[in-house]
Amino acid sequence: MVAKSLTLLFLCCFALNLKAQHPPVFEGMTADSSYVVLGDLDINLVNYKYSDRNIHFLAIHDDEDTGVKAAFRYISDNGGTILDCQYGGVRNFKFTYEDEIYQTDPNSIYTKKGIKAGLEKYGIWDDNVILELEKAGKAILNTYNPKKMGYIFTLHNNGDGGFGISSYLPGYELEATADSVYINFEMDADDMMLVTELPVFNLLKKENINVVLQSKNAVDDGSLSIYAMQNNIPYINVEVQHGHIDEHLRLIKAGAKVLAQLYPSLGIKESIPD
Repeated sequence: MVAKSLTLLFLCCFALNLKAQHPPVFEGMTADSSYVVLGDLDINLVNYKYSDRNIHFLAIHDDEDTGVKAAFRYISDNGGTILDCQYGGVRNFKFTYEDEIYQTDPNSIYTKKGIKAGLEKYGIWDDNVILELEKAGKAILNTYNPKKMGYIFTLHNNGDGGFGISSYLPGYELEATADSVYINFEMDADDMMLVTELPVFNLLKKENINVVLQSKNAVDDGSLSIYAMQNNIPYINVEVQHGHIDEHLRLIKAGAKVLAQLYPSLGIKESIPD
């Protein structure tokens, strides 16, 4: 590493990187890796695959393993892939550049405006750091390749009683982010989905699932949902409480079902019944 510069590398490897925290978890699953370097932080992008055809998932927070485990269960029955960002089992990117420590949420690096705001939220910012985070976001997007697939399907987890479906209601923190909110009061409020397309929202509402339709006027926070909206790419996020693997799997299946019904040209198959 050159002492006075922040170096980003994007290297492709066609075998499982030994740093990957999950080995292939069932027979026939394969994995290949690429990685990004931000200062002193290595970000390992591991693509787990079982069949080229079917759903493709993305997990960008390395402390949110419930979604990864649920995706493995889905893929084992239905085929598909998951791109898992691994960088030490924590939520944020935290790295050193020219003796200064920078920190940001990896879900704030997909627009230039959002990158600066994300850095400011946790401390200082620097023009060179913004440029390198922009490259890191592009590297993740190039690996997942949403424009080729035609959608983005992300997996997130939250804590008990904190962020959830109620966060989008009038008077709460994310009110301006939501165009519409549907709540099934029999579900745990921590378990929900967020989407960017009205037809997707309407079908998930018919499935009686907690779901938010993102507003077209949502603040540009650099998130993947904002990137997707700006680029007219259908976006689905399944967000459940840590440990709710069965519920995460159920909502994944619902999302796959909706994509298969609305966008048949994508080649997504509805999940195999339990």
